[in-house]
Amino acid sequence: MTTHHSNLSAEDAAALRAIPLFAKLTDRAVSLLGGVAIVRPVPRGTTLFLQDEPADRFFVLLDGWVKLYRLTRDGTEAVVHVIGPAESFAEAAMFADGKFPVCAEAVTDARVMTLTADGFARCLREDDRIAFGMLGSLSVRLRHLVTQIEQLQVQPAPQRVAAFLMRVCPPGDGPAQFQLPFDKALIARRLGMQPETLSRALAKLRASGVETQGLTVSVAERATLRAVAEAGEEE
Repeated sequence: MTTHHSNLSAEDAAALRAIPLFAKLTDRAVSLLGGVAIVRPVPRGTTLFLQDEPADRFFVLLDGWVKLYRLTRDGTEAVVHVIGPAESFAEAAMFADGKFPVCAEAVTDARVMTLTADGFARCLREDDRIAFGMLGSLSVRLRHLVTQIEQLQVQPAPQRVAAFLMRVCPPGDGPAQFQLPFDKALIARRLGMQPETLSRALAKLRASGVETQGLTVSVAERATLRAVAEAGEEE
C-alpha cells in the first residue's frame, strides 16, 4: 500500500473539510489531495492567474482575500467577486479543461492552496471515490450559492454589511475593534451594492453600536451585531 504524506497541516486539513466542495470526502481522499497540494503564502498584489490563461489548476483560499475581475476592451477592471477565507475558486474552469474567464489578484496578504490538473488526476486514479464525493459536494455548494444570491437580492443592506462585519470580526463575545481587510469600495462590490449604499448601511448600524473610522471598525457588543446580521432588521 502506498503511503501518502499530506502537505497540509491539521488546521488546513480541517479547513479543507469545511469547504462545501470537499465536505463529503473521506479522510483518505483529503490526505491524497493534501499530498499533491501546494500551500504557499501570497503577498498582497500578487496575480494568481490572468484572464484567458489555460485553466490548469484551481485554488483554495486558506487565509486572506482574493479579487476576481475581468479586463474590459479599454483595459478597465470589472470586479466579479471577492473570494474570502475557506472558499475554493477556478475549479469550474479547470474541470471544463478551458481557460480562466477572469483574473485573480490577492487584495491582502494570503495563504493559498493550489491543486494542479495533473495532481488532481493522479488522486482520481488512486481513489475514484473522490470524484463521486466532489459531485455530491457540488450540490451542497450550489445550494450555498443560491442562498448567497438570495441574500444579495432580498436582504436589506444593513444586514448584508452586518454579516460581512461578523465574518471579519475576531471571534468571541463583547466589544471588538478590528481593521477591514480591504477598502470600502471593494467591500461594496462584494456585497452587491454601491459605495453610497454601503455608507448609508454603516450609518444605520451606528444604532447597533458599530462605529467606523477609515478602515477601523469598533463594535460595542458582538451579540447585538450578530442579531442584526441574522434578523435583517433595518435599524
